[in-house]
Amino acid sequence: MANGIERPLDLLNTSKGKEVLVHLKGEKYFVGTLLAFDIHINLVLDNVKEMQDGELKKSLGLTFLRGDTIIYISPASTALKKD
Repeated sequence: MANGIERPLDLLNTSKGKEVLVHLKGEKYFVGTLLAFDIHINLVLDNVKEMQDGELKKSLGLTFLRGDTIIYISPASTALKKD
C-alpha cells in the first residue's frame, strides 16, 4: 500500500508528532499535533484549536479526545488545503 500503510493504525503512527484534523460527532472539528493514541482511538493532541467554518473558534492546548466520539482523522496538511 501507499506510504507503507498496511493497517488503519499505521496512518496514526505515521501522523505522530504531526498536525491532524479530527472531526467529532456533533459537527465539531479540531486541529492539533498528535502525541499519542490507543487501540480505542482515544487521542492526545497538543496545541489544539477548535475550528468552525474554517475559522478558529477557540484554542484548547493539550487535549484528550475520546475515540468513540470521532468520525474521522486526517493529516491536517492534506485536509486543510483549499482548491
